[in-house]
Parts: sequence; C-alpha cells; structure tokens
Amino acid sequence: MRTLTLPIDERLAGRTVKSLLAQELRMSESLIRRVKLRETGILLNGVRAFTTASVQAGDVLTAEIGDAPDAPRPRPMPMPLEVLFEDEDILILNKPAGLAVHQSTRDPEELTLENALSAYLPQACIPHPVSRLDRGTTGIITFAKNGYMHELLRRMLHSPGFRREYRGIAAGAVEPPMGAVTRPIGLADGSTYQRAVRPDGAPSRTEYASLAQANGFTLLRLVPCTGRTHQLRVHMAALGFPLAGDWLYGMQDPRIARPALHSYELWLTHPLTAEALHLIAPLPEDMAGLLQK
Repeated sequence: MRTLTLPIDERLAGRTVKSLLAQELRMSESLIRRVKLRETGILLNGVRAFTTASVQAGDVLTAEIGDAPDAPRPRPMPMPLEVLFEDEDILILNKPAGLAVHQSTRDPEELTLENALSAYLPQACIPHPVSRLDRGTTGIITFAKNGYMHELLRRMLHSPGFRREYRGIAAGAVEPPMGAVTRPIGLADGSTYQRAVRPDGAPSRTEYASLAQANGFTLLRLVPCTGRTHQLRVHMAALGFPLAGDWLYGMQDPRIARPALHSYELWLTHPLTAEALHLIAPLPEDMAGLLQK
C-alpha cells in the first residue's frame, strides 16, 4: 500500500492529525474519511490515531494514500505501451490513434488504455486518467496510480504547473494566423455526444498559432486554457478551419483516418517531488504525411 510519511518538527507541533493531513499532505476530506476507516490508514508513531489527536515534536505521522485493495479494476488486457515517464505515483504515455481511454459498457471486450494499464500496473495500482484524449487523438496522456495523486493533478490542470500543448492540422490557410477562440461550448441539440458553440454553453478558451502551411493545410500550435469535451476540434471548426479528417465537425479526408490532433508537449511540476518534467511526443506519421510535399 502506498503511504506518505510526515515527521513532526517544532513548526508542526500542537496541530491536529486532520489539519496536517489536509494542509501538509493535501489530502481531500473524502480521502481522509475513507483512510481513517482502515486499520493502518492513519498511524501516529506506528499506532492507529484519531484525526482529532494532537501531535508533538518528534512524532511521525503516516497515511495510506493508495486505493483500497478491493477497489474494482478494469479487466487486464495486455498491449505494448510507450512510456514517457513513470514513478511510484504517475505514469505518462504516448497514446496511439484508434484507442479509447475508458472501457465501454457497450463493448466490454474492446481493448482500451484502462484495460492495458490494468495488465501493466501492479495489482495495488488502479489507473486514473488525469485528462482525456479522444479515441482518434494521439500523444501525451497522464495517469495517476492512485486516487490521491489523481486529485492533486486534477487541481493543477490548466495552471502553470500542468501545461499542455497540442499540434493540429487544419484544412485551409488559417486566418488570422494566431489568436484565441473564447466561444462557449455545450451539447449540440439532440445529441448526447456531439458538442457545439452555443450561448448557454460552458466558458471555453483556446489559444492557437499557425506554425507552417503545406498542401492546403495549416499546422497549428493549440493550447487549451479550459478542458471542455472536443474543445480544440469545436473551436477550430467554429473559426471556419476544421481539423483535417474530422468527420464530426468538418469532413472526412482520405489522407487521414482520424481528426488530425496530437497531444504534443507537457510541462508538469510533480506534486510530491517538485521535479520539473518536460516531455515531447513527436508528430505521428499520419499527421506529418499531410504536410510532406
């Protein structure tokens, strides 16, 4: 079981266990409630402790942050994975095209990233996707190995400590060549899947810049400042330049079998170690081929 240890010095002496768990270890209220029910969930000097207990200098507080051993896991289904970074709490992959992130109740036999990670990770680890990529989108995707790290990373999304940049290829010569799209996004009328720009939608912002043009396409730098479903695809279509191959918001293209969108670059400050991670997943062949003359 993954645990955190907090030695108590003079600065922390006199505080309650609960305040230390919440403020020093940044555990959520719900996680504290779950962990304190475990026999070894919260220990003070090796002995089970109440969250109302006060600590003294020299004490050692430990808390289990791993998921419950009996928590449900997706069915293990092995497949090769391209791992960009891994430690005890975080796993970052380069996702291929055509692979869903989540297991589907409609097709439980379908191989997904969650199934693949259930086979790759130890039994005690449950994969928690921090941000999602559409089935057709390739590139960098971050998973937490426990609910505690998942919550810490989710709080950091769209902040300087967790920045993501995409590459997209749009049909046509994008004008203006750089700017921001700030149109609200909600469900399209009559659909439970497709999104649309609509006045009652959620506030959304995408920053973009043209990097190159070739063969009637524009290579774009795309930065999602919010995290709406299909945001980058919807915003580029609303601008009048849908992504190549985007059958849902533009039109199909025989030269690429998916929307031309790739999670290209990640800057992440590790919530526990403060390590500064900078990862790049090069443009995949099908997207690069659209720009080759």
